[in-house]
Amino acid sequence: MKERINTSEAPAALGPYSQAIRYGNLVFLSGQIPLNNNNEVVGDNVTDQTHQVFKNIIAVLTAAGTDLSKVVKVTVFLKDMNTFTEMNTVFAQYMPEPYPARSTIEVARLPKDSLVEIECIALVE
Repeated sequence: MKERINTSEAPAALGPYSQAIRYGNLVFLSGQIPLNNNNEVVGDNVTDQTHQVFKNIIAVLTAAGTDLSKVVKVTVFLKDMNTFTEMNTVFAQYMPEPYPARSTIEVARLPKDSLVEIECIALVE
């Protein structure tokens, strides 16, 4: 059974999609960008923006009944791969070991001209 996950603790979806979908014991989070609850971009550098993205991810995971320790796959989208080290430093502050599988991709543009977007898949036990 597919269940929509929604929380007011994270920014609302900007389009026709859910913050996350739970299917069985998996939760699929939509890409999170560095928005606050007023849908304003937080920060002007990848470090600050990555911190905000993780705040949003934590809020959605909590609403789904799970947390960062249960994340199994992450996809990171960066506007500029030259900011990889800064993003990676923040990533390591939030993600516990064993680290999830991860891909990092440079893209031409992200919603609201964000510098970073992160999506993930987590287990619910």
